[in-house]
Amino acid sequence: MGRGYIVQDDVEGYLSKLCEQKADPVTGLLIGQSSTQRDFVVMAIRTPQKEESAAAARNSVDKEWVTEHARQVSRMLPGGLSVVGVFIITNADAKDALTTLRQLLFAVENLISSEHLWDPADDDVTDCVTLHINPKTRKTVCRTFDIKDPKSVAKPADWKYQSGLCSSWATVSCSLNVDMLLPLPNNRTSTGNMEECLKEGLKAWAHQIESGLCLIDGKRLPEDSELTVGQLHSPKHTHIHTPIFLLTDVIEQCGGSVSVTGAIHSRAYLHSNKPKARLAEKLLKRDVVSTVATRVQMMLEELLASDQESKGKLFCLPHRIFCPLKVSGPLCVCDYQFSDEGLSEVTERLKEMLDIDAAEEDLDTRQEMTFEITGCDITPGGHRDMHACVLCPDCPPFCCLGVAMATAVALLATAASMLYLNDI
Repeated sequence: MGRGYIVQDDVEGYLSKLCEQKADPVTGLLIGQSSTQRDFVVMAIRTPQKEESAAAARNSVDKEWVTEHARQVSRMLPGGLSVVGVFIITNADAKDALTTLRQLLFAVENLISSEHLWDPADDDVTDCVTLHINPKTRKTVCRTFDIKDPKSVAKPADWKYQSGLCSSWATVSCSLNVDMLLPLPNNRTSTGNMEECLKEGLKAWAHQIESGLCLIDGKRLPEDSELTVGQLHSPKHTHIHTPIFLLTDVIEQCGGSVSVTGAIHSRAYLHSNKPKARLAEKLLKRDVVSTVATRVQMMLEELLASDQESKGKLFCLPHRIFCPLKVSGPLCVCDYQFSDEGLSEVTERLKEMLDIDAAEEDLDTRQEMTFEITGCDITPGGHRDMHACVLCPDCPPFCCLGVAMATAVALLATAASMLYLNDI
């Protein structure tokens, strides 16, 4: 028996509109949540068209373009929401369409998973869905592949629309103080060198977060315990504690460091059909790691694109803004706004990347506040926002990594981060 996908009925209307367009093929992403019990799809997002090559690409699929779009979309999804599949709308033969979908699915998964800093869990679902729609007959063919098996073959799956799906989700959120020091390589002229060095530092921090304790109502709940209706309906205050590890100092030669400090807002969504404490903790921790890593990566891209000297330079990392989906319920997507950007640029990105028509007043900008920066002095305008300072020691070029990481973990352990569980 194949997997069954319960799909928000707004997705049906969205796909129907795409079927009415003259373009062939139309590709896109399916957004939702997969679990060992049930699979949900809450959004479909078409791939943006390349303006400069629209005519040339009209009858072909640009795999690199689709996968890069998927990478950008993945960054804009809070915990609990992910790219669970791909779709194509085309008159092409069903067999050819499935071949294309399979190639896209594996390419998308390979690129997105390459940015993950957490270790796979035993209960992670590795099946992803493909959807082929014939625009003339409106016939829909749904298949799944095991994206961890390169030899995986298509399996039939059930695709069922349901109204009000987005109204029954629980929200888990927390605010967390971050203070870490990431080493830079000696040879910073190599983009790959710098990126890999920062990624390794972030991985070490991510493992500390994964090892942290999540207390609900002041208690460490058993992993398989269900979050009850009473817990979900009234806000419950809990803490995430990351353990303090006693690390032996590790002296490593490096060409500098990046200090990342600030407060982040993290959240995850769970479908409230008997959600388990283990799932809530896993999704929230992954969102914590993902949102920090995304901002560091954006800072790196900005740094490498700049010709200015970076020594001692302060970069105000983008702060997170949430935008509700145009359906009933608590589900939101997010974007990252740099200090020199206006809200209009955020709404433009939401339209381009997620095909969402959002007004500026729809955006939730309250969770993370911006900074007023004067040189290297920071004056908070509310909760501390994320910022990074590139430090380049003149001599000697060594970083004491053990002390730096232990300090970061200690600060996290005393952060008194609040976690809220509610059913909106």
